[in-house]
Amino acid sequence: MESNAGPEVLDVGNMNDWQKKSPLDWETYMNKLVKVVAIEKHEYEGWVLTVDPVSASIVLAAFPENEKVSISFVMGHAVQEVEILKEGDSEMKQRLSRIFAPKESKAYSPEELEKRKNDLKTWLETNHIPVTEQGELGRTLCVAGVLTIDPPYGPEQCSSSNEIILSRVQGLVQGYLEKQQ
Repeated sequence: MESNAGPEVLDVGNMNDWQKKSPLDWETYMNKLVKVVAIEKHEYEGWVLTVDPVSASIVLAAFPENEKVSISFVMGHAVQEVEILKEGDSEMKQRLSRIFAPKESKAYSPEELEKRKNDLKTWLETNHIPVTEQGELGRTLCVAGVLTIDPPYGPEQCSSSNEIILSRVQGLVQGYLEKQQ
């Protein structure tokens, strides 16, 4: 029996020009003040924090009262045009990079970091979790050879290609840090 349906094609609707851009194109908008015109004549103005590579949605930051940041999302499918109004200077780039910086990323002194590392290492060893130090300064902890923890040694600093190990160790570190408070 012959089917004339042809190959199955997913209908993604009409992709707009913005959605057709590549991540490299989107990268050129980062840290710039833009005006986004979206469907139904909606206009948004703000500094481009990031563009989601999957949906092409734009994350904008605006500083209406000088300090309070307001974040807006413009869905990729709604974007009609993006006009660059201004380049970000180094001060603005710093300000934008701090928006998503974790609150507790307060600067630790080298002594505090050393203490945090040693305390966590001791705690992991007490719980029979094999841990070594790596890197030229021994600042990175390596757990069982498959996960690393960088300063300041919180759950966000854990990294591993094994998702299961990553989430387990992040959970352990989170629990450990909560007990330290």
